[in-house]
Amino acid sequence: MTKQEFLEKMRHALANDLSGSVVQDNINYYDGYISDEVRKGRREEAVIDELGDPWAIARTIIESVENAGNGQDGYTYDPVQRGYENGQNSRVRVIGVNSWWKKLLVILGVLGIIMLVVAVVGGIFSLLAPVIVPLLIVMFIVRLIGGRRR
Repeated sequence: MTKQEFLEKMRHALANDLSGSVVQDNINYYDGYISDEVRKGRREEAVIDELGDPWAIARTIIESVENAGNGQDGYTYDPVQRGYENGQNSRVRVIGVNSWWKKLLVILGVLGIIMLVVAVVGGIFSLLAPVIVPLLIVMFIVRLIGGRRR
């Protein structure tokens, strides 16, 4: 696949879900990235094969824009930094929970933590019950007998 075919497939995939400026920004990013790698001496086909399917990349871009909550953010490719920039600190990563399996995983994780807490509390209670219950009975009897003497 050539660079132009790759970019056209990506443009077509992005155009259905994103605004024109976001589509163009992403096309410019991948165009710049591929050109930069070719200038380094790599074959264009090898770079495109390494990137993978443009439809899968487009799906990832669309999901990340939807997770950000704003389809109007601008992205640029800076060959000096060789990175994807949107003017924010790129060290912060937000994980979206918008697919059914992620929601199921979160629910199962919460249930697992609850079950673990119940098991630990139950285990502690089962260890202390043979000591505490007789102690409480003795204290109750002492108070009962001590109350009659007055």
